Amino acid sequence: MRRIAIVGLLIGLAAALAMGRVARVARAEEAPAKAGKVFELRTYIANPGKLEALNKRFCEHTNALFKKHGVEIIGFWTPTTGPEAENTLIYIVAFPSAEAQKKAWAAFMKDPEWIKAKKESEVDGVLVKKVISQNLKATDYSPIR
Repeated sequence: MRRIAIVGLLIGLAAALAMGRVARVARAEEAPAKAGKVFELRTYIANPGKLEALNKRFCEHTNALFKKHGVEIIGFWTPTTGPEAENTLIYIVAFPSAEAQKKAWAAFMKDPEWIKAKKESEVDGVLVKKVISQNLKATDYSPIR
């Protein structure tokens, strides 16, 4: 139940952020949602004491590699309360289609820069204990599509 509340909050926050980009996002009444656009909600549960290192890896390496491989970054969040605040990173990315998503992740995972950054960031232990991924499709009335 808590995960559903977090997902709802994140989607609402992403929508609110998108409304600030009026020039890029058409209003719901003006255009239907793109049929193929895929949003991916990803939740990373970090190993104890590794959340700071995980955030650093995203900031210094992963985000640039996402852009290189066509992964559109919507936003990143960490819970502010509860035990999840100590070990959870949640983010949403987007792709033009499911096929583009598959290709982007495959290219990202094989990228020598990613392999090096991951290896170097995990010298003192693996950062991520668990990854939860869920694809989302924007509704026709969503301000972010």
